[in-house]
Amino acid sequence: MTFEILTALALFALVSSITPGPNNLMLMSSGANFGFRRTMPHLLGVTLGFMLMLILVGLGVMQVFDFFPSSYLILKVFCVAYLFYLAFKIATSNGQQASNNKSEPFTFTQAALFQWVNPKAWAMALSAIGLYAPDKNLLSVFIVSIVFGVVNLPCVCSWTLLGQKLQHYLRNPVRLKGFNHIMAGLLIVSVLFSLF
Repeated sequence: MTFEILTALALFALVSSITPGPNNLMLMSSGANFGFRRTMPHLLGVTLGFMLMLILVGLGVMQVFDFFPSSYLILKVFCVAYLFYLAFKIATSNGQQASNNKSEPFTFTQAALFQWVNPKAWAMALSAIGLYAPDKNLLSVFIVSIVFGVVNLPCVCSWTLLGQKLQHYLRNPVRLKGFNHIMAGLLIVSVLFSLF
């Protein structure tokens, strides 16, 4: 890849990684409810899980949609249903649960697997491979994945830190409940924008 293409790829990765979406909203909510340290496995799962998703998409997962066009619709329906379930979980969580450890942040594995039901992650992966590794050769796919990983990690960290910074304000259970309702609503809106 030329320097110009790498620069364009890095900018694409930055814009798609820093803008609100299911991952970032969930990380901000987790940062607010559990703090940065307890959210670390979640945010690392997002970055490394998405890097793996990019590699697998580049190496042939996209062909499944070509062979079975209805599989893409099934995936969309499953994604939407699961994200609405997560929005419900966020809306009904409260600070008392988090402080009593009855509620836990996503694990590394949960966050990595979540990439496969995240409509924005699918849109990012399909666009990144289609634009920056259209020949799908192994080196190009790995470069796209590495660039995304390098750019994505500080982006998801910033959303988690933003959530953590809100913790002091959200110590009041009423404010935390309102925050969680807003995050759940924004998650639903982000899903709808990702789909359309």
